[in-house]
Amino acid sequence: MVPIFLTIYVLILSVIVADVLFFLLRAFWQEWRQVRIEGKSIV
Repeated sequence: MVPIFLTIYVLILSVIVADVLFFLLRAFWQEWRQVRIEGKSIV
């Protein structure tokens, strides 16, 4: 029964990591678009 808990843990952890990456990329994309519209450099 222990391997099933490990499998569930790994799957849930990968979903959490994917959500965090999606959130960060979405925020970066919005900032990049806004800066590009204003004609500035993001750096």
